[in-house]
Amino acid sequence: MLDALYIGATGMQAQQLNVDTIANNLANVNTTGFKKARISFADLMMIGTRQLAMSKGPDGDGALLGGASPLGSGVGIANLSKMFDVGDIKKTDSALDVAIQGDGFLEVTMPDGSRAYTRGGTLKVNADGMLSTQAGYPLSPGITVPDNAQNMVINPTGRIAVQVPGQSTPIEAGKLELVRFASPGLLSAQGDNLYRTTESSGEPITGRAAEGSVGVLQQGFLEGSNVKMVEEMVNLMVAQRAYEASVKVVQASDEMLGMVNNLRK
Repeated sequence: MLDALYIGATGMQAQQLNVDTIANNLANVNTTGFKKARISFADLMMIGTRQLAMSKGPDGDGALLGGASPLGSGVGIANLSKMFDVGDIKKTDSALDVAIQGDGFLEVTMPDGSRAYTRGGTLKVNADGMLSTQAGYPLSPGITVPDNAQNMVINPTGRIAVQVPGQSTPIEAGKLELVRFASPGLLSAQGDNLYRTTESSGEPITGRAAEGSVGVLQQGFLEGSNVKMVEEMVNLMVAQRAYEASVKVVQASDEMLGMVNNLRK
């Protein structure tokens, strides 16, 4: 009965984290580029075996009733991963809006010199004249945009051309490069649509836009959240019922312990 209390508690704790994850997914249903999270559960097992009961065997010696058996000890969290299904691509007609149609990421240089990765979004030219994210982190490799640049064009392969007054033909400002990961779902989310590598995600694999699964760049478009409202609401109801079931287990075990405590010789 004491084990049942603990097992029920692990179920409540696991489902609470599940509900928290679903709540965060729903809260970001309209967040540009947001990727929903998913929890995977794993059963917990006791170390060794448990003796179920003792009885007399044919030779008069003690024997296990039903034999030795491993007993589960509840549920745990196997992992919490991001789902990188492509969200709905929405047309904005803004020259600084970029969406990636494929598995690729843009590389970003952080203030401490480290690298982070983004799925695109609304870009801007920062105070240093570098093409950057909305938070001001420059893209890598660095692309400098002239102060008097006009009519920026980003083609599907990532080449950036701008029109400069006094010149009849556009000049090339640089090229956006894409990378991909063997296990993108295990990247570490940093907020602001940024991700960092982990041991599980692997190191970035350099690719070329419009070649293979890395994808192509679409100027004037934004990738929406990949959260599906109906699916998350169903998951929420299932998690709530699972939580209630674990609560019932704890309540029943508590009542049984109360009966034992009230026994009289």
